[in-house]
Amino acid sequence: MDIIGIGYLGFETTCIEQWRDYGPNVMGFEIGAAPASEPDALYFRTDDRRHRLAFRPGAVDRIEYIGWEARGKVEFHAAVQRFRDHGVDVTVGDAALCETRGVKELIRFRDPAGYQHELFYAQKWLPRSFQPGRPHGGFVAGKRGLGHVVLITPEYGKELDHFLTVIMGFHWYGAGAGKGKTGFYRSKLNTYTSHDIGYGHGPGRAGIQHMGMFVASVRDVGETYDIVRKRELPMQMTLGQHAQDPHISFYHFSPGGFAIETIHELSPWHDDGFEVNPEKLSLWGHELVGPILGPSVRTPEEVLDPAGLAALAATAARNKA
Repeated sequence: MDIIGIGYLGFETTCIEQWRDYGPNVMGFEIGAAPASEPDALYFRTDDRRHRLAFRPGAVDRIEYIGWEARGKVEFHAAVQRFRDHGVDVTVGDAALCETRGVKELIRFRDPAGYQHELFYAQKWLPRSFQPGRPHGGFVAGKRGLGHVVLITPEYGKELDHFLTVIMGFHWYGAGAGKGKTGFYRSKLNTYTSHDIGYGHGPGRAGIQHMGMFVASVRDVGETYDIVRKRELPMQMTLGQHAQDPHISFYHFSPGGFAIETIHELSPWHDDGFEVNPEKLSLWGHELVGPILGPSVRTPEEVLDPAGLAALAATAARNKA
């Protein structure tokens, strides 16, 4: 599938007013206009797209959907057919949903871990329209997508790997240097990073562990780091440089209980051409000063909707067969 990367993410939150302050004043997001269909929602912009992050008031803090961007109409319909050829249940988004997302067409589908995904093309945008919520050099998205997410799943078998690599056509990057069973994957067209999505095996657990976003300069990393420290927001990892990426970053916990990794490329990413197996997670820094799994990771019953739980249960049954 000709997928660029993650185009947008949607969340449910119990603390939308905290996000309203945190988004612009800590991260530098711009508050965008909420669509008429979701007047109580909070939409954030990080570039000239209509939005990149959406937060809907709800009873739990969780990720609701991951929106993948197809290159265009032809590639989108080829991907839809590929899903159907492989027996994946897809739902076509109606005109109202497409208008809410600001896209021309979209479909919805589940992965074997029960998470909701969307595939779309042609999200609305307006050149030179992004205005950060505080002085900020800007976020790097565009041809590489919004960034990456790492999810926890209680079921991590061959079916998940098959879904991502064979059906969606993602590149298997490797397990990284983390402990336990993990996997990182990169979309076909995103040759600018090591991974767009990762999954970690957590028996009896599910939810988003962290998301990563790229900023335009080291100064943007440093200034965000200072704001996080001055506000005494909970940290996960201190400033450091990963072994597997030419990036500098740090991790802190957002109001939603998941960590956000603020990242700047020290040098352009290049494909190694082989599966990497780093000796350690980071070359320097990244001292673990908080939990690896924040409060956003809970039982599947708490963070997955009924359709997601059904998909996860079906995966568990097939893994045992």
